[in-house]
Amino acid sequence: MCDAKVLSHKGASVISRCSECQCIFIWNHNLILSFSPLQFTQFRDFSVELDFEAHSFPFPDGEERMVMRTPADDIQFTFTNAEWEDFHAAMGEACYMLEVYSLMEGR
Repeated sequence: MCDAKVLSHKGASVISRCSECQCIFIWNHNLILSFSPLQFTQFRDFSVELDFEAHSFPFPDGEERMVMRTPADDIQFTFTNAEWEDFHAAMGEACYMLEVYSLMEGR
């Protein structure tokens, strides 16, 4: 695993970046997602378009959760409203920090 520096931490969502390979990681509960910088931006842009209310329903435990489909039909992510808000806040902050690091590193 890379030596990643945290870009953002909101609730259960932590986003980090490896300073060597530039890989961006989203850590959320028991999942780790890995992206190139371009893939991360595309994933963020895709997720910003999703509306919690339009994609949520009550789960068997009675909690309302949003389901986010992925290109792999067998893999879907679920978020409570609070988790979804934290997830978006973390990605927004991480994008901002990526811009800051880019300026500092002269890219």
